[in-house]
Amino acid sequence: MKTSRDHRRASDSRPEPLVIETRGLTKTYGPVVALKELDLSVRRNSIFGFLGPNGAGKTTTMKLLLGLARPSSGSGSVFGKDIVRESFEIRRRVGYLAQDPRYYGYMTARETLRFAARFFYSGPEEAIERRVGESLDLVGLSDRADRQIKGFSGGELQRLGLAQAQINDPELLILDEPAASLDPMGRRDVLEIMERLRDERGTTIFYSTHILDDVQRVSDSVAVLRNGRLLAQAPIEELLTAGGAGTAVFELILKSVSEKALGEARERVRSREWVSALEESPGPGGEHGWVVSTTDEAAAEEELLRLILAGRGVRVLSFGKRRQRLEDAFFNLIERDGGS
Repeated sequence: MKTSRDHRRASDSRPEPLVIETRGLTKTYGPVVALKELDLSVRRNSIFGFLGPNGAGKTTTMKLLLGLARPSSGSGSVFGKDIVRESFEIRRRVGYLAQDPRYYGYMTARETLRFAARFFYSGPEEAIERRVGESLDLVGLSDRADRQIKGFSGGELQRLGLAQAQINDPELLILDEPAASLDPMGRRDVLEIMERLRDERGTTIFYSTHILDDVQRVSDSVAVLRNGRLLAQAPIEELLTAGGAGTAVFELILKSVSEKALGEARERVRSREWVSALEESPGPGGEHGWVVSTTDEAAAEEELLRLILAGRGVRVLSFGKRRQRLEDAFFNLIERDGGS
């Protein structure tokens, strides 16, 4: 049984560093700008969270990448192939889950996957059945494979959607709000499936969501969109530890033998131009908590501890960059852009 991925592996021994890349990608509907000059980069074998309020342009972007809509200007590529001229070749290597997938209720999960598999596979029936069985196992539906879909819960329907989206063993999965209507257990199951696909099969996953806690849990990188414009794109850890490009907030706990020694260390730190703020709070046992905001992360990492320890009488008990919640980072970006 041959798939499009088998063909790629045989003909291309040099994988592209980027799976998705757009440059100035724009989509307008008459006077309405749905997407404005989007520059996006999604790396292979990653989980990429695509965030934004309703109407931000997330679904529009997915439609453009899949060739379901044509850009008004700009360009985009998936696997290095143009999203307009080579959309058919792209779709052979992509799995897609719509926000509200629909099924024939009288069919079973096995019949649904078998029907979908025939669009991608040729070969003996045994090979197709094996692929259907693997997909059911992956999403935890093996014990419900022969039940009619009309009796499925919301979580089971979403699992079936994931099974169908990856039935062709895609290199890239594009998922539109895959856990939006699920309870916490259903969301957990969907996230675990996404992680398994990335870790065990090397699948790249590009997905939109409103559930920021889920993004923080599983995503490698994120992008934030608002009113069709890209506000930020970064690895998740960078977004959670930085207030912007090159900035970072450091948290320290100090212990000093005297106020004089502590004051001298404070002045040395505050004298640096890359220190934008220093907040101090007393702690137990004569400890002092410092929160140092910086505008040059590299300089802070290299010099901050050295400045504090340059004089005698001050010990550093702990030191690290502050991690904010993704929700805080998201709303900071939205508010800086002009509010909701």
